[in-house]
Amino acid sequence: MILPGATVKVINPEDIYFRFEGLVQRVTDGNAAVLFENGNWDKLITFQLSELENVNLSVKKK
Repeated sequence: MILPGATVKVINPEDIYFRFEGLVQRVTDGNAAVLFENGNWDKLITFQLSELENVNLSVKKK
């Protein structure tokens, strides 16, 4: 389940934001607004829930 405050990853390979990770700001009508922050830019993009998956932040990346 994707809720506001969750970290998600874009899993739609057709999307320009494929594999980007962001923070869910709001969820309405099967869509989620995801905030991407990276260096000098912030971007708020709306995705369908089927295009997103939760990120497990407890797993360390190498």
